[in-house]
Amino acid sequence: MSSTNLLGIPETLLPAEPDVLAALEAGTPLVEIVTAHPSSSLAWALLSDEAAAAGGRDLEAYAYARVGYHRGLDSLRKAGWRGQGPVPWAHEPNRGVLRSLFALRRGATAIGETEEVTRLTTFLNDSDPEALAHLQ
Repeated sequence: MSSTNLLGIPETLLPAEPDVLAALEAGTPLVEIVTAHPSSSLAWALLSDEAAAAGGRDLEAYAYARVGYHRGLDSLRKAGWRGQGPVPWAHEPNRGVLRSLFALRRGATAIGETEEVTRLTTFLNDSDPEALAHLQ
C-alpha cells in the first residue's frame, strides 16, 4: 500500500484505458479523444490542463475538470470504491482520476472556490498522500 490504511479499506484499482493511451501516443487531438472516450477521466483532465495552459480559459479548464471528476467518481464506484479508501498513484490507471481531482482543485483556485480547494485537497490526500507531490 502507498500509505497507512488504518481502516483496512482495500485499495481501489481502476482498469487500464489502452485505447485512450494509444490515441494519446498517436498524437490524436484531445477533443477527439474525449469525444471517442467520454468516460475517461484522464482525457478530461488533459483537456483541462490544455485549457489552463492556454491562459485566459480558467472557467473552461474548470468545467473540463469537473466532468473528469464526475467521470472519475463513476469509475471508482464501478470498481468497488464506496466513498473512502486508498486510490494509489502508483497504479497508473488511477492517475486519470487523481489528475482530474488536481485539475478541479486548480480550477477552483482560479475561480476563488476556496471551500472546494480544501475539500479536493483532503480528497487527494485521503486517496494517496503522495499524489499531490506528483501533480504539482
